[in-house]
Amino acid sequence: MSFHSMWAELLPVGRSSASGGYRRFAWTDADTDCRAWFEEQATARGLRHEVDRNGNQWAWLGDPAEGDAVVTGSHLDSVPDGGAFDGPLGVVSAFAALDELRGRDARFDRPLAIVNFGDEEGARFGLACVGSRLTAGQLTREQAHRLTDGDGVTLPRAMEAAGYDPDAVGPDPERLARIGAFVELHVEQGRALDLSGDRVGIASAIWPHGRWRFDFRGEANHAGTTRLADRRDPMLSYAETVLAARREAELAGAVATFGKIAVEPNGVNAIPSLVRGWLDSRAEDQTRLDTVVGGIEKAARSYADAHGIDLDVVRESFTPVVEFDHALRDELARILGTDTGLTVPVLGTGAGHDAGILSGSIPTAMLFVRNPTGVSHSPAESASEDDCVAGVLALADVLEGLACR
Repeated sequence: MSFHSMWAELLPVGRSSASGGYRRFAWTDADTDCRAWFEEQATARGLRHEVDRNGNQWAWLGDPAEGDAVVTGSHLDSVPDGGAFDGPLGVVSAFAALDELRGRDARFDRPLAIVNFGDEEGARFGLACVGSRLTAGQLTREQAHRLTDGDGVTLPRAMEAAGYDPDAVGPDPERLARIGAFVELHVEQGRALDLSGDRVGIASAIWPHGRWRFDFRGEANHAGTTRLADRRDPMLSYAETVLAARREAELAGAVATFGKIAVEPNGVNAIPSLVRGWLDSRAEDQTRLDTVVGGIEKAARSYADAHGIDLDVVRESFTPVVEFDHALRDELARILGTDTGLTVPVLGTGAGHDAGILSGSIPTAMLFVRNPTGVSHSPAESASEDDCVAGVLALADVLEGLACR
């Protein structure tokens, strides 16, 4: 099956007719349909399909027990109303790259696997890369079992409803020990390749990044009868903090975003008692990130004090800078640059990925495919067919260089 036919088959799954974006959230019907598609692709190619203890899907060519396997793939879930390419491009390209290598009559000297990591985006339970974090031991069973979605459904309950055993989740060092290299292809979430004119790039590192929850607590009251001078309105402090985040990020050359908010009691004619906002911040290095987040919190506390608001700040997740394996990165550059003559730039990224989570356990690397607009996590996310095919061929060259020696 060609890249184009696979892409067309997967495209409608979990797509919202209202927004045109995707709602492929972990352990939902759309997620189940994506998983069924993955298994069908594996079976059609004679690959051995398996689901590990953490719900990640694997399609194996060769015996994984031999070890030193080369693994590629990404994820199939999405952010709310996300784009078509973020995650799925890497999975579809992995199957297409295997087809390309079989068309070349490539002979594999190492086991090869294609993987679909579960719940990478964290859209439902608020924590990114749950499947790979569990596998790598960066998330315990107890921590995973405490995760809850916006409707109060726990992760264990959601997994059970989808037919999986939540009591089995946890670190999987034996599986990781079988893997010699993991290469994840992903659409670029930025415009570096578009600006340089290159179709494919190699990742150098993932910026340090995290999520912080700001809870502004005031006093609920009537919006029509309470004098402005008598109000303890947490929305004012929150709004001023959003503007402070923009200023701090600009000063440090970083990024900071309040992209999610919850308000209580959430009535049009009621002054809020609670405004809860989630901050996402990322920077090239730890010093800059600490400066940005520290500056935002300092400003938030100043605004809260001025309005008589109580403030709690909780760091919900954090990932330090991830330097991808230098030897593997250099090998990708050699394969694509020396062997094929491509110009392949090396660039950093502010987006987190399963490859970043696994980098502390196994050698990992990433390939990026050009995104002409730089838009991501949106229905406007895009990549041309020619660039997607170029990504498939680049991935095939890399897999051939690593697994077919």
